[in-house]
Amino acid sequence: MKHGKLIKQAARLAEPFCVTKGEKFRLKDWDPSDTTGVKSKEHAQEILDGRVGVLSRLQEKLYAQDRWAVLIVLQALDAAGKDGVVKHVMSGVNPQGCEVHSFKSPSNEELDHDYLWRAHKCVPAKGKIGIFNRSYYEEVLVVRVHPPLLRAEKLPDSLITKHIWDERYEDINAFEEYLTCNGVVIRKFFLHVSKKEQKKRFLERLEDPKKNWKFSMADVTERGFWKDYQEAYEEMIQRTATKHAPWFVVPADNKWFTQLIVASAIIQALDELHLCFPEVDKAKKKELEAVRESLLALKD
Repeated sequence: MKHGKLIKQAARLAEPFCVTKGEKFRLKDWDPSDTTGVKSKEHAQEILDGRVGVLSRLQEKLYAQDRWAVLIVLQALDAAGKDGVVKHVMSGVNPQGCEVHSFKSPSNEELDHDYLWRAHKCVPAKGKIGIFNRSYYEEVLVVRVHPPLLRAEKLPDSLITKHIWDERYEDINAFEEYLTCNGVVIRKFFLHVSKKEQKKRFLERLEDPKKNWKFSMADVTERGFWKDYQEAYEEMIQRTATKHAPWFVVPADNKWFTQLIVASAIIQALDELHLCFPEVDKAKKKELEAVRESLLALKD
C-alpha cells in the first residue's frame, strides 16, 4: 500500500478517539475494549507493520527540516501499556531523533522548583520527537488523589486554596499554548484500561517469572483509588483538551489496538506538518558539484 493511502487510513482510524473540546466529555461513554475498524490482533499487526516505514520516513524529514518538534504525552493507570507503546510504536524510528522521559516521584531538586520545571527542560528540540511517559499531568492526577503530595511541594500555605486545581489547569493550557506557538506539536494520549483488564495484567505479572519485576504493591494500593482516578482523568480531559493539544482517549484493553491507534495519530500529526527535505540554494549546489567532480577525479 502506498504511503499516501496508509496516511489517510491512519487518520480515519485515529479520528474517532480524538477529543479537542472537553466540555461534554464523559469517561463512561468510552469503551476500553473498543477495536473499531480492526478485525483482529493479526489485522492490527499487519497495518502497524505497514506504518513503520511511513513513520520512519516522516521522522527523517522532521529531523532534516529542523523546524518542528513533536511532543507525545502518555498518561494512564498502571498496566495500561505505556511502555509497550513506546517499544512497539517507535520501533521504526531512528533513536537519534527520539527521546523518552519517564516522570516518577519528583526529586528534592525538582521539588525546589515550580512543578512544570522538570517537564519544560525535557521538551524536545526542533527536529526531534519527545515522549513523556507520564508527565506534568501527574500534578492534577496523583497529586490531586493524594493531597499529602501537594504539601511536599513546599508551596506557601496561602497558595494552597480551593482554586489550586483550576489554576493548574490554566497553567497547563497556557504552557501548551506557549509550546505550540514555538513550533512544538503536542499530542496527548490517555490509555483507557478497564479495572477488570488491569487486574488480569497484575495477575500475569505475579504468575509469570519474567514479569515479576514489573509488579509493585504500590500498584495494587492505587487500585483502591480507582474511582478517584477516573474522576481526575475525566476532569483533566474536560479542562485541557484543545484543538492545538488534543487528547486521544485510546481503548487499552487490547494492547495491539492501543499501539495501532497511537501510531496512527502520530503519523497523522506528522503528515499535517507537510514536512520535506530542505532544498539547498544555488551556491550550495555549485559547491557540491565541485566536490563531486573533485572526488571523481581522484584515483582510488
